[in-house]
Amino acid sequence: MTKRQDLVVIGGGPGGLVVASVAAQAGLKVTLIEKSSLLGGDCLHSGCVPSKALIHMARIAHAARMGAAEGLLSTMPDIDFGKAIDHVNRVRETIQVHDDPERFRSYGCDVRFGGAQFISKHEVAVNGETITGKRFVIATGSMPSIPPVPLLEQAGFDTNESIFRRRSLPDHLAVIGGGPIGVELAQAFARFGSRVTIIEMADRLLVNEDEVISQHLQAALEKEGIQVITGVQVAGIHREGDARQLKLSNHMTVDCDRILVATGRIPVVQGLGLEEAGIEYTRKGITVDRRLRTTQKHIYAVGDVCGHYQFTHTAEYQAGIVLANVMFRVPAKTDYRVIPRVVYSDPEVASVGITESQAQAQGIKYHVTEFPMADIDRAITDDALSGIIRILVSKGRILGASLIGAHAGELVHELALAMQVNAKVKTISRLVHAYPTYAQIHRRAINKSYAGLLQSKRVRLLVWLLNRLLP
Repeated sequence: MTKRQDLVVIGGGPGGLVVASVAAQAGLKVTLIEKSSLLGGDCLHSGCVPSKALIHMARIAHAARMGAAEGLLSTMPDIDFGKAIDHVNRVRETIQVHDDPERFRSYGCDVRFGGAQFISKHEVAVNGETITGKRFVIATGSMPSIPPVPLLEQAGFDTNESIFRRRSLPDHLAVIGGGPIGVELAQAFARFGSRVTIIEMADRLLVNEDEVISQHLQAALEKEGIQVITGVQVAGIHREGDARQLKLSNHMTVDCDRILVATGRIPVVQGLGLEEAGIEYTRKGITVDRRLRTTQKHIYAVGDVCGHYQFTHTAEYQAGIVLANVMFRVPAKTDYRVIPRVVYSDPEVASVGITESQAQAQGIKYHVTEFPMADIDRAITDDALSGIIRILVSKGRILGASLIGAHAGELVHELALAMQVNAKVKTISRLVHAYPTYAQIHRRAINKSYAGLLQSKRVRLLVWLLNRLLP
């Protein structure tokens, strides 16, 4: 039996859901195929949503601990880690309602659960049925990348796909990987009461972010008691019962009772029959052009599977590009110049645009203006002094910005908007910011870059002359 559709979407994560729902509501005949039993993708079930819910509960535990240390609470209350996981599950269930397959069926979308595999350029097979599509969108996402550590499988380990099902708190958690997932979950478990060690093969945490910001974050984590070991690899693992010992390449050892692997993610391309459809891909993902077309122009790819920024908001942005091309034949193209990035540690890390090292590599002339969070009055009132903002400016406009501090993930959007509309930095300087707010850090950072100009001999002479010559 063959079903003929205008559009076939493979993958029910954020990108695929946006494409399928909008296209179906616009009147196209759409089939959405999801391999797992639930819509929502990694973001809802094992990524953004559960991690942020767990981080929220960990922040409450940390606040209670700080309250006890400051004498606000008489004692530190007991922590029930299982209750934190209950909160994670409730949050997932609440948001899952928005991804109910019946909702998409009400739009006219044909929703199928099962593994889809291309059998030709215009056909996929699912559950023994062949579906013919005029156009296709591949949105199969990514999965954890597991490093080739000897005896890792035998020792047992968690990834983001399994850690949120655990209801017991480890005594000592070893986190392999110092990227966003690694630092977020490391800090969360430390705040619940686990001893935590982060092991990162690069010479610093968050290697793709600003180096100064990375140093600030490591200092903040270490202040909370988290051990950070950088510039090493895990050479092997020995296990006896529940005890594990990680042997590092620098001859150190780390004893723990649970291991979390957070060494990045790889695109889900296996088992899709991409070769049968003539779709090219590499280890970084499916090859696409700026219109997100694969090597078969009627087949598109969005989200983690095509290797660009692995964020939910990027997948949703890409979905809009595909819809413009598929529904309206508008040759829309991607522009990744302004994609905010946030690490939900405490303090938060946020960035947009390029980093200083990238500017140097591209030979761009720039200057950096920065300002410490400790000099922002709202941060002082909230005892949130840790952090700094660094803004890269070239020809009076923002090339990129990096922040670490309270609410950095919210603050970055003012800078992203300035970049999006190509505003000059003086526009931010002239904007009235409410007092006292964290957002004042933007204006203070920009104004700091003018301080040297105001104190220059030329400006001082001009001011002196004007005040002597004019009434």
